Order: sequence, then C-alpha cells, then structure tokens
Amino acid sequence: MKTILVAEDNVVNRELIREMLEAWGFRVLEATDGEHAFATIKAERPDLVLMDIQMPREDGVSVLRRLRLDAKLAAIPVLALTAYAMRGDSDKALAAGFNAYITKPIDMPSLHREITRQLEVISCQAAN
Repeated sequence: MKTILVAEDNVVNRELIREMLEAWGFRVLEATDGEHAFATIKAERPDLVLMDIQMPREDGVSVLRRLRLDAKLAAIPVLALTAYAMRGDSDKALAAGFNAYITKPIDMPSLHREITRQLEVISCQAAN
C-alpha cells in the first residue's frame, strides 16, 4: 500500500483529501504546518506528498527546498496544492521543484490521475 502525506493547514480540506485517498486505497499521513510536514517526511518517507504552498511555521516552497537538498528525500514526488490560480503560478511552482501543480478547489478525478501518473513515474525509475 502506497503512503501519501497530506500537508494542509485547513482541516476541512485535509479531511476531504484524506477520505478520498483512503477510498482510493492509500495509507494517509497528515501534517498541519510546514515544520510538521518536513518532520513527517523525514520520519515516514511517504511515497508522495501533497503540499499546500501557504502553511504556518514554514511554507510549502521552503519545505520543498529542504527536501530537495536531502539526498534521501529528494526523489519523493511533491505536488503543490494551492488556491493560487493566477497566470504564471503553475510555472513558478514547477520551477521551484514541485512535480505537479493542483489548484483548489481540487478536482478529485484530476488529482487521482496525477497521483497515479507520479507513482508510475517513480515505479519506472525504480525498475531501471
């Protein structure tokens, strides 16, 4: 069973995402701020992270930078979750190192497709 960390400070969003991920057969970890997210990633090594960009204590971009500097964590796919949907925001997130950009409100079928795609990429890389 694949494990996904949901790093999201909004409790309603976090619960909705958790319920969907569990229904899709994933084990779900949760973090409510950036510091908690980084500590959880380091301790649990999830297969994928859904990271809110705007979180208390440390924003998602800062957490991502720290992950990418750690050789043991750098390959974990991290998807940006954000309410920002202005022109260029997606490019900025991808340039910062996120593997994908998901806007809120989240379209659950699109989220499922992106998670599946990212996990397939990881599986192919591990096989090579």
